[in-house]
Amino acid sequence: MIEPANQNPRPRGRPRLAPDAQASRKALLRAGLAQLTERGYVAVRLDDIVAAAGVTKGAFYHHFRSKADYGAALIAEYDAFFRARIARSLGRADLAPLARLQDFAKMAETGMARFDFRRGCLVGNLGQEMASLPKEYRAMLIAVLEGWQDMTATCLRAAQDAGEIASDQDPETLAALFWTGWEGAVLRAKLERNPAPLRQFSAGFLRLVSK
Repeated sequence: MIEPANQNPRPRGRPRLAPDAQASRKALLRAGLAQLTERGYVAVRLDDIVAAAGVTKGAFYHHFRSKADYGAALIAEYDAFFRARIARSLGRADLAPLARLQDFAKMAETGMARFDFRRGCLVGNLGQEMASLPKEYRAMLIAVLEGWQDMTATCLRAAQDAGEIASDQDPETLAALFWTGWEGAVLRAKLERNPAPLRQFSAGFLRLVSK
């Protein structure tokens, strides 16, 4: 007897992970984000990662070819997480555009305070270690920052349309300035273990750009 054809064939590409495998991969990514945002890439060993994730080295190598491959996955994971965080604030229709940027700064401060300012930005941390990292990370990190800048420039353009920013200002340049300064403020907040640098920078930036 001929069996009927599968009406819903599995799409080609990467095979679906079993539930246990999905859980171990998520645990590894969560552990890596926690470890690297606090301690950096070079200082964290594979043993630290698998111990924090509660999995074996075999499970690690089931998902990732190497620490470099794992780090690339962490960059993508962090970018997706942080884009969603940015979008939550900058997409708020109930706030004026510059107030949305202020809301992002407050939300980011709350996130750092949750961990007593021990954890910084993964992208900023890796950028400081770039001389010791796989060379392909450079383009990845730049692309992530440029993506965040594009989202911020859209918000600043809306602020310009609303008359909050002068018409002769360039939203793209201002967005680049914001992220350069913000990453520095995050680094100093982590160093000092308090929110003052974040507040000083966000307040100063808003004063700078407001009409």
